[in-house]
Amino acid sequence: MQAFSARRAAFRALHDQGCFVLPNPWDIGGARRLQAQGFQALASTSAGVAWSLGRDDGELSRDEVLAHLEALVAATDLPVNADFEAGFADAPDEVAANVALAVATGVAGLSIEDRTGKELYELPLAVERIRASRAAIDRSGADVLLVGRTEGFLIGRTGLDATLERLTAYAAAGADVLYAPGVSDPAAIRAIVQAVAPKPVNVLLWRPEMRVAELAALGVRRVSVGGFLARAAWAGFTEAARQLHDEGSLPATLFPRR
Repeated sequence: MQAFSARRAAFRALHDQGCFVLPNPWDIGGARRLQAQGFQALASTSAGVAWSLGRDDGELSRDEVLAHLEALVAATDLPVNADFEAGFADAPDEVAANVALAVATGVAGLSIEDRTGKELYELPLAVERIRASRAAIDRSGADVLLVGRTEGFLIGRTGLDATLERLTAYAAAGADVLYAPGVSDPAAIRAIVQAVAPKPVNVLLWRPEMRVAELAALGVRRVSVGGFLARAAWAGFTEAARQLHDEGSLPATLFPRR
C-alpha cells in the first residue's frame, strides 16, 4: 500500500542522521497519545502488550502479536517498528516465513532477537536467522528495516567483545540497525557505534541517568524505552488502587485542577 511505503521511507530517513526517540506504546490509545505528543515514529513492546493481557513477556503467540501489530499500524499515521521477539521459530526458514507475515501488517521495521529462553542461539544459527529475515524482507519488495538484536546483556552475558562479534555479524548478514538492549556504559555504547558504522545503532534507556542528548553525542541514531512506559502506567495504576483500597480515596494528581 502507498501509505505503508511513505511511512517506511520516512522511517528509513530518520536513521540517516541525528538521533530520534522511538517510544513504545502497547495499545491504540497509547499510540495515538504519543503521536499527539509529536514523536516521529513508534515501536511495539512485547512486554507491554503481554502485561495488558495479564500475561508475562514472551507468552503471546505469533498470531496474537501479528494482530497487535496490525492494530497499532492502523491506529497511527506514524511508522511502527515491530518488537517481533525471536521470530516465533528456531529454524531460519520458519523465521523467514513469520517475518513475511509481519511485513504484511504494514510495519516499517522489525527486530529479531538471538535469544531462546535463557540462552543465546549459537552464533552461526543466529546469523542464518538474520540472513533469512533479510531475504524474506527483500522478497516482499517492502522497504522494511531489519533490526539485529542481541540479548546477551539481558541474560548476564555482558562481555563486550562477544556482543560486538554478534552485532557485526548481524550487520554483515543484512541487518539495517543494530541493538543490544541493556548496554548502558558510554564507552561500550561508543564501541558498538564504531564497530557497526555506518549502520545505525538503537539504544534502550536502561538506567535513570541515561540521557538522549548524551547518547546522541556518542553517535546513537535512535533511542527506545522498551516496556518502561508500560511499567510507569502500571506503577501509577497500582499506587492509585492501593490508596483506594487502604484510604478510600484517589491521588489528588488524578483530578483536574480547579
